[in-house]
Amino acid sequence: MSPDAVARYLLQLPGVREDRKWGSNRVFSIAGNKMIAILDFMGDGLAFKVDQDLFLGFTDRPGIRPAPYLARAHWISMAAPYPLADEELQALLRRSHQLVVGRLPKLKRIGLLLD
Repeated sequence: MSPDAVARYLLQLPGVREDRKWGSNRVFSIAGNKMIAILDFMGDGLAFKVDQDLFLGFTDRPGIRPAPYLARAHWISMAAPYPLADEELQALLRRSHQLVVGRLPKLKRIGLLLD
């Protein structure tokens, strides 16, 4: 997937909006300020949250590393071209969305949960 395709995919998830922060970083968030992914992270990379129990497994894969400054929250990062198939990357971005939604107060989750 190209960075623009990633952005299009993220923006079709419920409640996602894009902002520019920290220079040229394209930050995708929900519920005001809860980040689910960052494009152009540390240059040309992509960073997003993964399940805690899968974090170390992903960081052992070639081309994927702990995201600087965000690894303690179980974020991974990768440079373009991304080392994952489109379907796997989309599933992980969708899961990142749901991990963040799951931490929201119940009233804010309404309309953001996916099937």
